[in-house]
Amino acid sequence: MFFSQYYLECLSQASYMIADESTGHAVVVDPRRDVSEYLNDAEARSFTVVGVINTHFHADFVAGHLEMAARTGAWIGYGRRAETEYAIRKLAEGDTISLGDVTLKIMETPGHTPESISVLVYERAEDSVPYGVLTGDALFIGDVGRPDLLASVGVTADELGAMLHDSVQNKLMSLPDDVRVFPAHGAGSSCGKNLSTERQSTIGEQRATNYACAPMSEKDFVAIVTAGQSAAPGYFAYDADLNRRERELFDPASPPQALGAQDFLARRAAGAVVVDARDPQEFAAGHLREAVNVPADGRFAEQAGTVLPLEAELLVVAPEDREEEIVTRLARIGFDRVVGYLASPDEALEAVADEVTPASRLTAAQLRAELEGDNPPVVIDVRNCGERGENGFIESALHIALGELPRHLDEIPRDKPLVLHCAGGHRSSIAASLLRQHGFEDVSDVLGGWAAWALLNTPAAA
Repeated sequence: MFFSQYYLECLSQASYMIADESTGHAVVVDPRRDVSEYLNDAEARSFTVVGVINTHFHADFVAGHLEMAARTGAWIGYGRRAETEYAIRKLAEGDTISLGDVTLKIMETPGHTPESISVLVYERAEDSVPYGVLTGDALFIGDVGRPDLLASVGVTADELGAMLHDSVQNKLMSLPDDVRVFPAHGAGSSCGKNLSTERQSTIGEQRATNYACAPMSEKDFVAIVTAGQSAAPGYFAYDADLNRRERELFDPASPPQALGAQDFLARRAAGAVVVDARDPQEFAAGHLREAVNVPADGRFAEQAGTVLPLEAELLVVAPEDREEEIVTRLARIGFDRVVGYLASPDEALEAVADEVTPASRLTAAQLRAELEGDNPPVVIDVRNCGERGENGFIESALHIALGELPRHLDEIPRDKPLVLHCAGGHRSSIAASLLRQHGFEDVSDVLGGWAAWALLNTPAAA
Protein backbone atom coordinates (compact mmCIF):
# COMPACT_ATOMS: atom_id res chain seq x y z
CA MET A 1 0.00 0.00 0.00
CA PHE A 2 1.05 3.55 -0.78
CA PHE A 3 -0.31 6.10 1.69
CA SER A 4 0.60 9.80 1.70
CA GLN A 5 -0.66 12.85 3.57
CA TYR A 6 -0.41 16.27 1.89
CA TYR A 7 -0.59 19.12 4.40
CA LEU A 8 -1.27 22.76 3.51
CA GLU A 9 -0.09 25.01 6.34
CA CYS A 10 -1.96 28.15 5.23
CA LEU A 11 -5.34 26.43 5.60
CA SER A 12 -4.28 23.73 8.11
CA GLN A 13 -5.73 21.31 5.57
CA ALA A 14 -4.79 17.66 5.00
CA SER A 15 -5.50 15.57 1.91
CA TYR A 16 -4.49 12.02 1.12
CA MET A 17 -3.54 9.62 -1.64
CA ILE A 18 -4.00 5.87 -1.15
CA ALA A 19 -2.90 3.37 -3.79
CA ASP A 20 -2.38 -0.33 -4.34
CA GLU A 21 1.14 -0.62 -5.69
CA SER A 22 0.42 -3.94 -7.41
CA THR A 23 -2.47 -2.62 -9.52
CA GLY A 24 -1.41 1.03 -9.61
CA HIS A 25 -4.95 2.15 -8.77
CA ALA A 26 -5.18 5.22 -6.52
CA VAL A 27 -7.81 7.35 -4.79
CA VAL A 28 -7.28 10.94 -3.62
CA VAL A 29 -9.27 12.16 -0.61
CA ASP A 30 -10.14 15.83 0.03
CA PRO A 31 -7.83 17.33 -2.62
CA ARG A 32 -7.17 21.03 -2.85
CA ARG A 33 -7.77 22.87 -6.10
CA ASP A 34 -4.19 23.05 -7.38
CA VAL A 35 -3.84 19.33 -8.06
CA SER A 36 -0.40 19.11 -9.69
CA GLU A 37 1.32 17.69 -6.60
CA TYR A 38 -0.99 14.68 -6.49
CA LEU A 39 -0.73 14.11 -10.23
CA ASN A 40 3.06 14.42 -10.22
CA ASP A 41 3.32 11.85 -7.43
CA ALA A 42 0.93 9.53 -9.24
CA GLU A 43 2.88 9.84 -12.49
CA ALA A 44 6.21 9.24 -10.75
CA ARG A 45 4.86 5.97 -9.31
CA SER A 46 2.87 4.93 -12.41
CA PHE A 47 -0.42 5.20 -10.52
CA THR A 48 -3.79 5.80 -12.16
CA VAL A 49 -6.12 7.96 -10.09
CA VAL A 50 -9.45 6.16 -10.45
CA GLY A 51 -11.45 8.06 -7.82
CA VAL A 52 -11.67 11.27 -5.82
CA ILE A 53 -13.51 11.30 -2.48
CA ASN A 54 -14.60 14.38 -0.57
CA THR A 55 -15.46 13.50 3.02
CA HIS A 56 -18.00 16.36 3.05
CA PHE A 57 -18.78 19.71 1.48
CA HIS A 58 -15.79 21.69 2.67
CA ALA A 59 -16.44 25.25 3.82
CA ASP A 60 -12.89 26.55 4.29
CA PHE A 61 -11.57 25.81 0.79
CA VAL A 62 -12.73 24.89 -2.69
CA ALA A 63 -11.91 21.21 -3.18
CA GLY A 64 -10.13 19.97 -6.29
CA HIS A 65 -12.50 17.17 -7.27
CA LEU A 66 -13.48 18.77 -10.58
CA GLU A 67 -9.87 19.50 -11.48
CA MET A 68 -8.84 15.92 -10.63
CA ALA A 69 -11.71 14.41 -12.59
CA ALA A 70 -10.98 16.61 -15.62
CA ARG A 71 -7.30 15.63 -15.61
CA THR A 72 -7.73 11.91 -14.90
CA GLY A 73 -11.27 10.82 -15.72
CA ALA A 74 -11.71 9.70 -12.09
CA TRP A 75 -15.15 9.36 -10.51
CA ILE A 76 -16.11 11.76 -7.70
CA GLY A 77 -17.44 10.28 -4.46
CA TYR A 78 -19.48 11.84 -1.64
CA GLY A 79 -21.64 10.57 1.19
CA ARG A 80 -25.07 9.42 0.02
CA ARG A 81 -26.84 12.54 1.34
CA ALA A 82 -24.85 14.84 -0.95
CA GLU A 83 -26.60 16.63 -3.80
CA THR A 84 -24.47 18.27 -6.50
CA GLU A 85 -24.72 19.84 -9.94
CA TYR A 86 -22.14 17.36 -11.31
CA ALA A 87 -22.23 13.57 -11.50
CA ILE A 88 -21.11 11.80 -8.31
CA ARG A 89 -20.78 8.31 -6.91
CA LYS A 90 -22.87 8.21 -3.74
CA LEU A 91 -21.15 6.33 -0.94
CA ALA A 92 -23.16 4.70 1.85
CA GLU A 93 -22.38 2.95 5.13
CA GLY A 94 -20.41 -0.24 4.47
CA ASP A 95 -19.64 0.42 0.80
CA THR A 96 -16.22 -0.87 -0.23
CA ILE A 97 -13.82 0.42 -2.87
CA SER A 98 -11.26 -2.11 -4.07
CA LEU A 99 -7.97 -0.75 -5.39
CA GLY A 100 -6.58 -4.27 -5.60
CA ASP A 101 -5.75 -5.86 -2.28
CA VAL A 102 -5.87 -2.40 -0.69
CA THR A 103 -9.49 -1.70 0.22
CA LEU A 104 -11.43 1.34 1.38
CA LYS A 105 -14.65 1.06 3.40
CA ILE A 106 -17.14 3.85 3.99
CA MET A 107 -18.43 4.83 7.43
CA GLU A 108 -21.17 7.46 7.53
CA THR A 109 -20.21 10.02 10.19
CA PRO A 110 -22.61 12.99 9.86
CA GLY A 111 -22.58 15.90 12.28
CA HIS A 112 -20.14 18.48 10.97
CA THR A 113 -22.36 18.28 7.88
CA PRO A 114 -25.20 15.84 7.09
CA GLU A 115 -23.34 14.09 4.26
CA SER A 116 -20.02 13.62 6.11
CA ILE A 117 -18.27 10.28 5.78
CA SER A 118 -15.09 8.71 7.12
CA VAL A 119 -12.96 6.31 5.09
CA LEU A 120 -11.52 3.16 6.63
CA VAL A 121 -8.29 2.05 4.96
CA TYR A 122 -7.31 -1.65 4.86
CA GLU A 123 -3.87 -2.73 3.68
CA ARG A 124 -5.29 -6.13 2.77
CA ALA A 125 -8.89 -6.97 1.97
CA GLU A 126 -8.94 -9.77 4.57
CA ASP A 127 -7.67 -7.59 7.46
CA SER A 128 -10.09 -7.39 10.39
CA VAL A 129 -8.54 -4.18 11.78
CA PRO A 130 -8.07 -1.20 9.44
CA TYR A 131 -4.69 0.46 9.00
CA GLY A 132 -6.33 3.82 9.63
CA VAL A 133 -9.41 5.98 9.25
CA LEU A 134 -9.66 9.25 7.35
CA THR A 135 -12.12 11.13 9.54
CA GLY A 136 -12.65 14.28 7.48
CA ASP A 137 -14.00 16.94 9.84
CA ALA A 138 -15.87 14.52 12.12
CA LEU A 139 -12.92 13.79 14.41
CA PHE A 140 -9.79 15.92 14.74
CA ILE A 141 -6.72 15.38 16.87
CA GLY A 142 -7.87 16.86 20.18
CA ASP A 143 -11.27 18.01 18.96
CA VAL A 144 -14.28 17.30 16.74
CA GLY A 145 -15.74 19.22 13.83
CA ARG A 146 -18.00 22.07 14.88
CA PRO A 147 -21.70 21.43 14.17
CA ASP A 148 -22.64 25.12 14.18
CA LEU A 149 -21.29 26.38 10.86
CA LEU A 150 -24.78 26.09 9.37
CA ALA A 151 -23.26 25.40 5.96
CA SER A 152 -26.08 22.91 5.34
CA VAL A 153 -29.38 24.57 4.56
CA GLY A 154 -32.32 23.21 6.51
CA VAL A 155 -30.36 21.53 9.31
CA THR A 156 -29.93 23.14 12.73
CA ALA A 157 -26.81 23.11 14.87
CA ASP A 158 -28.62 21.00 17.49
CA GLU A 159 -29.62 18.43 14.88
CA LEU A 160 -26.08 18.27 13.56
CA GLY A 161 -24.74 18.06 17.12
CA ALA A 162 -26.92 15.03 17.79
CA MET A 163 -25.64 13.37 14.61
CA LEU A 164 -22.04 14.17 15.58
CA HIS A 165 -22.53 12.66 19.04
CA ASP A 166 -23.56 9.37 17.46
CA SER A 167 -20.77 9.50 14.86
CA VAL A 168 -18.01 10.14 17.40
CA GLN A 169 -19.23 8.35 20.51
CA ASN A 170 -20.86 5.30 18.93
CA LYS A 171 -19.16 4.81 15.57
CA LEU A 172 -15.59 6.13 15.62
CA MET A 173 -15.00 5.22 19.26
CA SER A 174 -16.11 1.66 18.46
CA LEU A 175 -12.95 1.16 16.38
CA PRO A 176 -9.94 -0.62 17.94
CA ASP A 177 -7.45 1.54 19.84
CA ASP A 178 -4.57 0.98 17.40
CA VAL A 179 -6.42 2.30 14.32
CA ARG A 180 -4.61 5.41 13.11
CA VAL A 181 -6.61 8.64 12.84
CA PHE A 182 -6.00 10.95 9.87
CA PRO A 183 -8.16 14.11 9.99
CA ALA A 184 -8.80 16.70 7.27
CA HIS A 185 -7.58 19.66 9.37
CA GLY A 186 -5.06 20.58 12.05
CA ALA A 187 -4.29 23.42 14.45
CA GLY A 188 -5.42 26.86 13.31
CA SER A 189 -8.44 25.71 11.33
CA SER A 190 -11.74 27.45 12.06
CA CYS A 191 -13.54 24.11 11.56
CA GLY A 192 -12.94 23.39 15.27
CA LYS A 193 -11.73 25.18 18.41
CA ASN A 194 -9.03 23.00 20.02
CA LEU A 195 -7.17 21.23 17.20
CA SER A 196 -3.76 19.74 17.91
CA THR A 197 -0.58 20.48 15.99
CA GLU A 198 -0.19 16.71 15.54
CA ARG A 199 -1.17 15.46 12.10
CA GLN A 200 -2.12 11.92 13.01
CA SER A 201 -3.08 9.97 16.11
CA THR A 202 -4.85 6.75 17.06
CA ILE A 203 -8.34 5.96 18.24
CA GLY A 204 -6.87 4.92 21.61
CA GLU A 205 -5.04 8.23 22.05
CA GLN A 206 -8.19 10.19 21.19
CA ARG A 207 -10.29 8.06 23.51
CA ALA A 208 -7.88 8.93 26.34
CA THR A 209 -7.16 12.61 25.59
CA ASN A 210 -9.85 14.19 23.39
CA TYR A 211 -12.46 15.98 25.52
CA ALA A 212 -15.22 15.16 23.01
CA CYS A 213 -14.46 11.43 22.99
CA ALA A 214 -15.10 10.94 26.71
CA PRO A 215 -18.43 9.16 27.34
CA MET A 216 -21.23 11.69 27.83
CA SER A 217 -24.87 12.28 27.04
CA GLU A 218 -25.99 13.80 23.77
CA LYS A 219 -27.07 16.98 25.58
CA ASP A 220 -23.71 17.40 27.32
CA PHE A 221 -21.85 16.63 24.09
CA VAL A 222 -23.71 19.26 22.08
CA ALA A 223 -23.17 21.85 24.83
CA ILE A 224 -19.44 21.25 25.13
CA VAL A 225 -18.60 21.10 21.42
CA THR A 226 -20.56 24.25 20.55
CA ALA A 227 -19.31 26.37 23.47
CA GLY A 228 -16.58 28.93 22.79
CA GLN A 229 -16.52 28.62 19.01
CA SER A 230 -15.07 31.64 17.23
CA ALA A 231 -16.95 33.35 14.43
CA ALA A 232 -16.62 31.51 11.14
CA PRO A 233 -14.85 33.44 8.36
CA GLY A 234 -17.30 35.15 6.05
CA TYR A 235 -16.45 33.06 2.99
CA PHE A 236 -17.31 29.66 4.54
CA ALA A 237 -20.93 29.51 3.35
CA TYR A 238 -19.82 30.69 -0.09
CA ASP A 239 -17.26 27.89 -0.42
CA ALA A 240 -19.61 25.22 0.94
CA ASP A 241 -22.10 26.19 -1.75
CA LEU A 242 -19.42 26.43 -4.46
CA ASN A 243 -18.29 22.89 -3.70
CA ARG A 244 -21.76 21.66 -4.70
CA ARG A 245 -21.70 23.44 -8.04
CA GLU A 246 -20.35 22.89 -11.53
CA ARG A 247 -17.82 25.71 -11.63
CA GLU A 248 -14.83 27.03 -13.56
CA LEU A 249 -11.69 24.91 -13.29
CA PHE A 250 -8.53 26.34 -11.82
CA ASP A 251 -5.80 26.55 -14.46
CA PRO A 252 -2.30 27.04 -13.05
CA ALA A 253 -1.00 27.54 -16.58
CA SER A 254 -2.86 30.88 -16.84
CA PRO A 255 -0.72 33.30 -14.82
CA PRO A 256 -2.13 36.60 -13.56
CA GLN A 257 -1.67 39.73 -15.65
CA ALA A 258 1.06 42.22 -14.73
CA LEU A 259 -0.27 45.78 -14.69
CA GLY A 260 1.55 49.10 -14.72
CA ALA A 261 0.65 51.69 -12.12
CA GLN A 262 -1.82 53.63 -14.29
CA ASP A 263 -3.67 50.52 -15.49
CA PHE A 264 -3.76 49.29 -11.89
CA LEU A 265 -5.29 52.56 -10.69
CA ALA A 266 -7.80 52.53 -13.53
CA ARG A 267 -8.98 49.08 -12.48
CA ARG A 268 -9.26 50.29 -8.88
CA ALA A 269 -11.30 53.28 -10.02
CA ALA A 270 -13.62 50.86 -11.83
CA GLY A 271 -14.36 49.09 -8.56
CA ALA A 272 -11.67 46.43 -8.10
CA VAL A 273 -10.44 45.96 -4.52
CA VAL A 274 -6.70 46.13 -3.85
CA VAL A 275 -5.31 43.36 -1.61
CA ASP A 276 -1.77 44.15 -0.47
CA ALA A 277 0.00 40.98 0.67
CA ARG A 278 3.17 42.63 1.93
CA ASP A 279 4.37 42.59 5.53
CA PRO A 280 2.46 44.99 7.84
CA GLN A 281 5.51 47.17 8.42
CA GLU A 282 6.18 47.50 4.68
CA PHE A 283 2.49 48.22 4.14
CA ALA A 284 2.55 50.86 6.90
CA ALA A 285 5.52 52.61 5.29
CA GLY A 286 3.47 53.31 2.18
CA HIS A 287 0.57 51.71 0.31
CA LEU A 288 -2.08 52.60 -2.23
CA ARG A 289 -5.12 54.30 -0.78
CA GLU A 290 -8.05 51.93 -0.12
CA ALA A 291 -5.78 48.85 -0.11
CA VAL A 292 -6.57 46.03 2.33
CA ASN A 293 -3.47 44.54 3.94
CA VAL A 294 -3.57 40.73 4.17
CA PRO A 295 0.04 39.60 4.73
CA ALA A 296 1.20 36.58 2.72
CA ASP A 297 3.21 35.20 5.63
CA GLY A 298 0.31 34.00 7.71
CA ARG A 299 -3.13 32.50 7.24
CA PHE A 300 -3.47 34.49 4.05
CA ALA A 301 -6.30 32.62 2.33
CA GLU A 302 -8.54 32.40 5.39
CA GLN A 303 -7.94 36.02 6.37
CA ALA A 304 -8.47 37.23 2.79
CA GLY A 305 -11.76 35.34 2.72
CA THR A 306 -12.72 37.01 5.99
CA VAL A 307 -12.25 40.63 4.92
CA LEU A 308 -12.50 40.75 1.12
CA PRO A 309 -15.90 41.03 -0.61
CA LEU A 310 -17.01 37.79 -2.23
CA GLU A 311 -17.97 39.12 -5.64
CA ALA A 312 -15.49 41.95 -6.21
CA GLU A 313 -12.69 41.93 -8.75
CA LEU A 314 -9.31 41.88 -7.01
CA LEU A 315 -5.99 43.59 -7.66
CA VAL A 316 -2.88 42.17 -6.00
CA VAL A 317 0.18 43.89 -4.58
CA ALA A 318 2.48 40.99 -3.75
CA PRO A 319 5.86 40.52 -2.12
CA GLU A 320 8.62 40.17 -4.72
CA ASP A 321 8.20 37.14 -7.04
CA ARG A 322 5.15 35.84 -5.15
CA GLU A 323 2.38 37.03 -7.44
CA GLU A 324 1.42 33.58 -8.76
CA GLU A 325 1.52 32.14 -5.23
CA ILE A 326 -0.91 34.81 -4.01
CA VAL A 327 -3.29 34.19 -6.92
CA THR A 328 -3.19 30.42 -6.28
CA ARG A 329 -3.91 30.88 -2.59
CA LEU A 330 -6.89 33.10 -3.42
CA ALA A 331 -8.13 30.50 -5.92
CA ARG A 332 -8.01 27.83 -3.20
CA ILE A 333 -10.91 29.62 -1.49
CA GLY A 334 -12.76 30.36 -4.73
CA PHE A 335 -11.61 33.96 -5.15
CA ASP A 336 -10.90 33.67 -8.87
CA ARG A 337 -11.56 37.25 -9.87
CA VAL A 338 -7.97 38.54 -9.79
CA VAL A 339 -7.71 40.95 -12.72
CA GLY A 340 -4.00 41.60 -12.31
CA TYR A 341 -1.09 42.40 -10.05
CA LEU A 342 1.06 45.49 -9.68
CA ALA A 343 4.30 45.07 -11.60
CA SER A 344 7.44 46.22 -9.73
CA PRO A 345 5.58 47.62 -6.69
CA ASP A 346 8.47 49.73 -5.33
CA GLU A 347 8.91 51.57 -8.62
CA ALA A 348 5.17 51.76 -9.28
CA LEU A 349 4.41 53.30 -5.89
CA GLU A 350 7.09 55.93 -6.46
CA ALA A 351 5.53 56.77 -9.81
CA VAL A 352 2.12 57.44 -8.24
CA ALA A 353 3.28 58.99 -4.99
CA ASP A 354 0.13 61.11 -4.65
CA GLU A 355 -1.88 57.87 -4.37
CA VAL A 356 0.36 56.43 -1.65
CA THR A 357 -0.27 56.87 2.05
CA PRO A 358 1.31 55.54 5.26
CA ALA A 359 -0.56 53.63 7.96
CA SER A 360 -0.42 54.76 11.57
CA ARG A 361 0.99 52.19 14.02
CA LEU A 362 1.33 53.02 17.73
CA THR A 363 3.56 51.47 20.34
CA ALA A 364 1.90 50.22 23.52
CA ALA A 365 3.39 53.21 25.37
CA GLN A 366 1.90 55.63 22.84
CA LEU A 367 -1.50 53.97 23.21
CA ARG A 368 -1.32 54.31 26.99
CA ALA A 369 -0.49 57.99 26.65
CA GLU A 370 -3.36 58.50 24.19
CA LEU A 371 -5.81 56.78 26.58
CA GLU A 372 -4.70 59.13 29.37
CA GLY A 373 -5.08 62.23 27.14
CA ASP A 374 -7.93 64.66 26.56
CA ASN A 375 -9.34 62.87 23.51
CA PRO A 376 -8.84 59.15 24.18
CA PRO A 377 -9.31 56.83 21.21
CA VAL A 378 -11.79 53.99 20.95
CA VAL A 379 -9.81 50.76 21.28
CA ILE A 380 -11.04 47.76 19.29
CA ASP A 381 -9.83 44.28 20.23
CA VAL A 382 -9.99 42.00 17.16
CA ARG A 383 -8.88 38.80 18.91
CA ASN A 384 -11.16 35.81 19.37
CA CYS A 385 -13.16 35.29 22.57
CA GLY A 386 -10.85 32.54 23.81
CA GLU A 387 -7.77 34.75 23.55
CA ARG A 388 -9.37 37.44 25.68
CA GLY A 389 -10.47 34.91 28.29
CA GLU A 390 -7.04 33.31 28.54
CA ASN A 391 -4.85 36.41 28.38
CA GLY A 392 -6.88 39.39 29.54
CA PHE A 393 -8.06 42.55 27.80
CA ILE A 394 -8.15 46.33 27.94
CA GLU A 395 -11.20 47.19 30.05
CA SER A 396 -12.51 50.00 27.85
CA ALA A 397 -12.00 48.19 24.52
CA LEU A 398 -14.76 47.20 22.15
CA HIS A 399 -14.49 43.54 21.21
CA ILE A 400 -15.14 42.71 17.56
CA ALA A 401 -13.21 39.66 16.38
CA LEU A 402 -11.62 39.96 12.94
CA GLY A 403 -13.97 37.30 11.58
CA GLU A 404 -16.97 39.43 12.58
CA LEU A 405 -15.59 42.87 11.73
CA PRO A 406 -16.99 43.20 8.17
CA ARG A 407 -20.51 42.58 9.52
CA HIS A 408 -20.24 45.12 12.35
CA LEU A 409 -18.78 48.22 10.71
CA ASP A 410 -21.90 50.24 11.50
CA GLU A 411 -21.26 49.76 15.23
CA ILE A 412 -17.93 51.58 15.09
CA PRO A 413 -17.90 55.35 15.70
CA ARG A 414 -16.60 57.53 12.88
CA ASP A 415 -16.14 60.70 14.94
CA LYS A 416 -13.39 59.41 17.24
CA PRO A 417 -9.85 58.16 16.73
CA LEU A 418 -9.69 54.36 16.55
CA VAL A 419 -6.89 52.05 17.67
CA LEU A 420 -7.07 48.34 16.89
CA HIS A 421 -5.08 45.56 18.48
CA CYS A 422 -4.78 41.78 18.21
CA ALA A 423 -2.33 39.43 19.89
CA GLY A 424 0.83 40.51 18.08
CA GLY A 425 0.11 43.10 15.38
CA HIS A 426 -0.74 40.93 12.34
CA ARG A 427 -4.55 40.79 12.40
CA SER A 428 -4.78 44.37 13.64
CA SER A 429 -3.05 45.60 10.47
CA ILE A 430 -5.64 43.71 8.42
CA ALA A 431 -8.49 45.13 10.48
CA ALA A 432 -7.20 48.72 10.45
CA SER A 433 -6.72 48.63 6.67
CA LEU A 434 -10.27 47.31 6.24
CA LEU A 435 -11.66 50.25 8.24
CA ARG A 436 -9.66 52.73 6.17
CA GLN A 437 -10.92 51.08 2.99
CA HIS A 438 -14.47 51.67 4.26
CA GLY A 439 -13.85 55.38 4.86
CA PHE A 440 -12.78 55.52 8.52
CA GLU A 441 -10.15 58.25 8.70
CA ASP A 442 -8.32 58.29 12.05
CA VAL A 443 -7.28 54.65 12.39
CA SER A 444 -4.16 53.14 13.97
CA ASP A 445 -3.12 49.72 15.17
CA VAL A 446 -0.76 48.61 17.93
CA LEU A 447 2.73 47.32 17.23
CA GLY A 448 3.18 44.07 19.11
CA GLY A 449 -0.52 43.92 20.00
CA TRP A 450 -1.72 42.59 23.34
CA ALA A 451 1.68 41.03 24.05
CA ALA A 452 3.33 44.47 24.02
CA TRP A 453 0.50 46.03 26.05
CA ALA A 454 0.61 43.29 28.70
CA LEU A 455 4.39 43.58 29.01
CA LEU A 456 4.17 47.36 29.42
CA ASN A 457 1.47 47.07 32.10
CA THR A 458 2.91 44.16 34.10
CA PRO A 459 4.21 45.38 37.47
CA ALA A 460 7.97 44.99 37.89
CA ALA A 461 9.08 42.25 40.27
CA ALA A 462 10.25 43.48 43.66
